[in-house]
Amino acid sequence: MVTGRARSVTTFVPSVPLVPPVSRRWLLHEEFRVVRHPSERSFRYGIEHECALLSADGHFADFTRLGFAEAQALVDALPEDPGDLADLRVGDQGIKRKRWYVEGFERFDDDGGFVRCDPKGIEIRTRIHDTVDGAVDALRADQRALDDVAAPAGFTTVAIGFNPLRSSYPVVPPYNDWEVRHRTGSPEERTAHLHMVTYGPDLNLSCAGIGVDELVDVGAKLTHYSPWLVPLSFSSPFRDGVVWGGLSARTAVRTGARPAAMVFLDGVADRDRMLDTDPSLTQPARLPAEVGRIEFKAFDACPDPQLYGELLSLLTGLVMDTTLDGRALVPDAVAHQRAAVAGLADPWVAEGTTDLLAAARAALAGRDDDLARLDRLAERVAAQHCPAVDMLACYAAGHPVAGLRP
Repeated sequence: MVTGRARSVTTFVPSVPLVPPVSRRWLLHEEFRVVRHPSERSFRYGIEHECALLSADGHFADFTRLGFAEAQALVDALPEDPGDLADLRVGDQGIKRKRWYVEGFERFDDDGGFVRCDPKGIEIRTRIHDTVDGAVDALRADQRALDDVAAPAGFTTVAIGFNPLRSSYPVVPPYNDWEVRHRTGSPEERTAHLHMVTYGPDLNLSCAGIGVDELVDVGAKLTHYSPWLVPLSFSSPFRDGVVWGGLSARTAVRTGARPAAMVFLDGVADRDRMLDTDPSLTQPARLPAEVGRIEFKAFDACPDPQLYGELLSLLTGLVMDTTLDGRALVPDAVAHQRAAVAGLADPWVAEGTTDLLAAARAALAGRDDDLARLDRLAERVAAQHCPAVDMLACYAAGHPVAGLRP
């Protein structure tokens, strides 16, 4: 059973505690243990989904083959809606003015002037929606719109959690002095280059009336239980041009250095409540719509938005849950690395994921749509299924997957 207690698994890493002891500081405060009727908690949802691209010849179009102008041309062909700006951050360079934008790594000159952006693909962001279905339907529509402009330009979008050809992005040329100063300002800036070979969603939810203490506590809860959540999404069984022997290269490489969950606080009113952790658990909100946002960042990119909806329902249940007592300020890299190999086929993973589904189900009593989505997740656990299983089967049958050919 998943708990907050320490455990050791000598078959994976001898004598290393797989789940660190729980700090009682991060157990739920007693006022949060009051059972609330589901109708007393309303949620809002958003999805950010990273798409990789295949070029016309079927090859994976990463930063070695894709130019910024080519990727930006796809975004330029898509509509701009000023109504998006209340929910979506534009960013310093103005690249993110639409629901679609070129995701990449920005370089600057010695004075901080923008020089270039090396692209890795296209990110799609939904507005904030009152229902899970609303967010999922919006993502589907925006994905179709992107596909409609990508095809005439000779591109195909693909969902995969990790670059199947390259495990790292070289920072060339090395950082200049200005970049060194600005790339060391936060844990996320120091590890920003890692995201150039990974693809995943940010699943966002916010809960009306949640206080700052409870918000931070929820972030710590999701960080602790992340190793048993992420296997539902695994979609990266390839690395450096081969089947690497696990189901999520993204999880094996990324989680620990990068956040599993993050919560956004009011940067002025809640300045003293920010935690100093590496990677970050708390961040100041960059626009009013972000205040109170819970962002889960550790899932692999999923080929079917329906799975994102199911995962959002699971996260909703875990936010509402008052029984699970595991908390962590930073992700457990060892636990994630174990989960990344066999995923739900590992009994330790399957048992923990089943426990989380049970806790979420109890918290979601009366929310029929959410419970139906949990039923589908339970079927995935019983079948030991994730998107990587389908990818490996397709590859074994002799078909190319994400541009990688047998």
